[in-house]
Amino acid sequence: MKKLTAIALSFAFLAGPGFAQVKIDDPWVRATVPQQKVTGAFMRITSARDARVVSASSPVAGKVEIHEMAMQNDVMKMRPVAAVELPAGTAVELKPGAHHIMLFDLQRPMVEGETVPVVLVVEGKDGKRESVEVSAPVRPLNTVHGVDHGH
Repeated sequence: MKKLTAIALSFAFLAGPGFAQVKIDDPWVRATVPQQKVTGAFMRITSARDARVVSASSPVAGKVEIHEMAMQNDVMKMRPVAAVELPAGTAVELKPGAHHIMLFDLQRPMVEGETVPVVLVVEGKDGKRESVEVSAPVRPLNTVHGVDHGH
């Protein structure tokens, strides 16, 4: 009977209102040159429920921010934003020239072929937060929209 109760509780936990169930596809970080202290992280995020990315962190960076690129008076500008909305079931692209994650005060150069750990904090409509761990490979400097244009 105890085993049956434990199984029932497990299913109740998994099927309950739970959290956003976030899926990350094609994560990557742009490589840097030796003295460069800033780079970007990019990926495609899909949440099963309405949610939003409210922060990010990485052990390779002293500071991490969510940014967006937007036209202002015919000039493309980058600025930090409080969050990136994740509508239920819709893939949201964090990519160059749009929303992305900025890694500041890099501890070392980002070298092609390495993997960078990034943790995203995702908040559901109910205010509950979940940390999502991402392993993002470092791609060459000339990578645009996830495609390496140098090869």
